[in-house]
Amino acid sequence: MARDLAIDLGTANTLVWSKGRGIVLNEPTVIALNQRNGDVLAMGSEAYSMIGRTPGHIVAERPLRGGAITDFDVTARLLQLLLQRVGVSRFSKPKVLICVPSAITGVERRAVVEAALQAGAARAFLMEEPMAAAIGAGLPVQEPVGNMVIDVGGGTSEVAVVSLGGVVACRAVRVGGFDFDAAIANHVRREYAVAIGERTAEEVKMAIGSAYPQAEEPKAEIRGRELASGLPKVVLVGSEEVRGAIDDNVTAIVGAVTDTLTDCPPELTQDVLEHGMWLVGGGALLRGLDARISQETQIAVHLVDQPLEAVVTGAGATIEAFDDLRHLFAGD
Repeated sequence: MARDLAIDLGTANTLVWSKGRGIVLNEPTVIALNQRNGDVLAMGSEAYSMIGRTPGHIVAERPLRGGAITDFDVTARLLQLLLQRVGVSRFSKPKVLICVPSAITGVERRAVVEAALQAGAARAFLMEEPMAAAIGAGLPVQEPVGNMVIDVGGGTSEVAVVSLGGVVACRAVRVGGFDFDAAIANHVRREYAVAIGERTAEEVKMAIGSAYPQAEEPKAEIRGRELASGLPKVVLVGSEEVRGAIDDNVTAIVGAVTDTLTDCPPELTQDVLEHGMWLVGGGALLRGLDARISQETQIAVHLVDQPLEAVVTGAGATIEAFDDLRHLFAGD
């Protein structure tokens, strides 16, 4: 019998949870294709290592942008490979619960469902990421208490207040980890006339990136291509520069937090003031992001233990709690 699956189909990473087994797969949402014959050459970590290093006829790409499908066929093939890796075959088709951003349109939601069905799922249901994140963070979502979650992903950031099993107030901005990377690359290009790739920008973000001043402000050597000569060049960039480069994006996320608090009923706002906010998602690992949000809102911000896994863990807990997903997601 096929095991029910929960999938966090993220712009940056895809995680798969299997009933009775827990998280069975955590891979970058990247697929490498041979454009000459359409063959899939690699996916996940293997394909990620090819970004920026392939010949012209091989393309390593991310089929999702801003949490939405930009290439339906590639996404369906990626999902098919993911399901195969966790043991799904044409003889064992599982029911699949897929986490999606609340900001995507109805057309984008249907595209996700169709991609999952084409990949081999027997039935596909959708769950909004803020609710899954709140469950994964261990918050009492079924109680009449306001629980505020900030989910910073690769392509989108969502802020939601959850109470009595539903989302009371929610704001989403199409800003995430990839926008941090792009801002760093643009800064190096503008200030030093050096071009760097997507992976290099991400490595700089992880090494010295921050959203709030740190006790130590390290510098990092960045290797890229000088625009004028086309030759390799090494430049030294400080963490203060990087923080300034991504400040507009961090400000957009903080703005979504304050807007959500504005939309929230006063009673639930009191709950948030008392218990604080919970930060999840891969982008939550940016140094000082919790401190920056706390400073701007004057509310405590807690970073969950496993921020990247919170969404898929919450979806998995939902599957465990409801044996028949049709009763829970009858509209999808």
